[in-house]
Amino acid sequence: MIHPGAGGTESQDWAQMLMRMYLRWAELHGYSTKIIDIQPAEEAGIKDVTIMVSGPYAYGYLKVEAGVHRLVRISPFDANKRRHTSFSAVLVYPEIEDDIEVEIKEEDIRIDTFRASGAGGQHVNKTSSAVRITHLPTGIVVSSQNHRSQHRNKETAMKILRARLYDLSLKEQEKEIEGLVGEKKDIAWGSQIRSYVLQPYRLVKDHRTGVEVGNVDAVLDGDIDIFIKAALREKSKESSSSINK
Repeated sequence: MIHPGAGGTESQDWAQMLMRMYLRWAELHGYSTKIIDIQPAEEAGIKDVTIMVSGPYAYGYLKVEAGVHRLVRISPFDANKRRHTSFSAVLVYPEIEDDIEVEIKEEDIRIDTFRASGAGGQHVNKTSSAVRITHLPTGIVVSSQNHRSQHRNKETAMKILRARLYDLSLKEQEKEIEGLVGEKKDIAWGSQIRSYVLQPYRLVKDHRTGVEVGNVDAVLDGDIDIFIKAALREKSKESSSSINK
């Protein structure tokens, strides 16, 4: 999932740029992708998007991309051509197996149907086939509008909800084990895992690993393996260090 943060239209456009970057990365690796839900923004870009990426170790690679991504550039939406900073958050969840039990009580969810707003032709927009599910205890909201069938969209939305609740339970267990009580980071300055600078110089820098790449265009075209591999190595070191303590 990709959500724009601070920056208005700028961040919504940045969210769409990130969406393209990950779709290109998946294409380069032979992964299949499916846009489950997308909400276009009024002026430019997107309000949010949910993409399903399928292929060997897809989650294993993409999980290190979760976090806030920062863009610095001359704004194409500013008549005075000033430099703007935009933020978008990337959230990554695994698709959980059917045999993993995640209890979802019927009274804990609200299901709404609506007309799809994405691509799909006239048929999609004539019927209320899209489904939005709200999990009342946690406030998690998931949507699916990829299918023409309301029933299939409900199945897909429930699968996403189960994955997010499972991910939430794992994070809560990790906090209990590690004794961490941290505030949720804002999608804004100071929370970024990576910066993409187009002005006044051109550089992409990962703040967790220190890896820097000067070919910004290649990165935005999906060439992000150097960042992914470095982040995975860093996580591996952290795991080894905690085991040896």
